[in-house]
Amino acid sequence: MVVRLTEENWAATRKYLRGTGDRFAELLTSAGSGTKATATWTVTDMAAHVATLARMYHQMVDPAGCDDPLAVTDDLVRSTIVDTVDTANEELLRLFPERDPGVLADVLLRDVDRLLTATRDADPAMALPWLGGSHVPLGGLLAHLLNELQIHGRDIARPLRRRWDVPPQEAAPFFEMFLVGVTEYGYGRLLEGHGPAPTGRITVEFRSDHTAPVVMAMTDGFVTVEEPGDRPDVRLFFDPTALNLMLFGRIGRARTVLSRKIVIRGRRPWVLPAFLRIVRLPS
Repeated sequence: MVVRLTEENWAATRKYLRGTGDRFAELLTSAGSGTKATATWTVTDMAAHVATLARMYHQMVDPAGCDDPLAVTDDLVRSTIVDTVDTANEELLRLFPERDPGVLADVLLRDVDRLLTATRDADPAMALPWLGGSHVPLGGLLAHLLNELQIHGRDIARPLRRRWDVPPQEAAPFFEMFLVGVTEYGYGRLLEGHGPAPTGRITVEFRSDHTAPVVMAMTDGFVTVEEPGDRPDVRLFFDPTALNLMLFGRIGRARTVLSRKIVIRGRRPWVLPAFLRIVRLPS
């Protein structure tokens, strides 16, 4: 198994999740309920979206301890893929009508705390069912929620003209524990809908100062995780904060490369766009 789920990165992810949750809640209490974060979502819509994930993840790991579970159907979870996440998010928002900023801050902090308490002695490598028939390690589930707080904290801070920094070491768990984890544990139907896959084999080696080196190999559209070897097609050096923002469409690829936050090398760098057309995230 290639996924690095160590005591150190498990403890760090838990620490970052609690700290970022506190920052997110503090930011939220300074927002008005009608403040626009995007063209379609207010700041409180966005906060409610993150709160639904915290609630859903708590009820996944501790169903008996969740006293107010969302009525999320198994069919919604199984049928949701990358290209239909927006539809699933709207359904979760319908199930969670609270929009008062102060109440949302309290609810979110409570669910983050309960999630951390319920998983205190759990194995971070424990496999959990996730969207589109995929499976994710428990450590990856917490890393996913951490990333949601980081990305949407930035979305909320911008219209409020507030500073929102994410240190690269705090952004790193999303790649190392979630992205690598869901790929290795089995991503099911999650990446369907991309059109014809490129034929042949493409190998992309990911390296940063905050993650262990890893290769994602795509063979006729099917992606696996491997240990680094000789001469990958693409060798990608990345800043985790910048990579996450780029993958979620918050900053453009050209800007990220020009800023040197991502450096692309290797013997066939031109195959990277084909790889990223398959290995993609909602934006």
